Amino acid sequence: MKGYRLSILRHGITDANENGIYIGKTDLPLSENGREALQEKYETHEYPKVQRVYTSPLERAVQSAEILFPDRELVVVDDLREMDFGVFENLAVEDLIELDSYKKWLKGGLDNPPPNGESLRNMMLRCYSALNLMILDMMKEGITHAGAVTHSGILMNMMSCFGLPKMKPMEFACDPGEGYEILVSAMMWQNGNTFEILGKIPD
Repeated sequence: MKGYRLSILRHGITDANENGIYIGKTDLPLSENGREALQEKYETHEYPKVQRVYTSPLERAVQSAEILFPDRELVVVDDLREMDFGVFENLAVEDLIELDSYKKWLKGGLDNPPPNGESLRNMMLRCYSALNLMILDMMKEGITHAGAVTHSGILMNMMSCFGLPKMKPMEFACDPGEGYEILVSAMMWQNGNTFEILGKIPD
């Protein structure tokens, strides 16, 4: 049974990340610290050698892909973009903590989006769409190992929703420039929309 490996990584940090500000659809570049930290991690850790790299369209992810997978072909996958936080975009927790709408959102739920934002249900559907596109493209092109650079929320929900063994999203939280390697076969994906989680990367 032929297997396909996909190394899924979280992008580096931005100025907003450093300041505890919500950014989803907002298209910010990596901060200087973010660039330097990723470059150092690339030079001191063993990242997988992949044939192709799929990336979120947002600049922070594309820049991270270029640092972590130099000289690799990049393919933009729109559904790898981060969640849209609606009116909470570009605001810090201290700006939101007293708002009833924020308190309601923090209670969670698949159909409890931020005002004017994206629901968790919709984000999970996008996770499936992105994975399906990448896996089918790998099968079609004969690619046995690819990379993907996305966002923390997308990565955690991909692992939790489709990965085996089953774990909660927050159990897949990881630092910038880190992520997980998965293994999927045509049978696993077509019959159950599942993949095997091999472990955390980089070494």
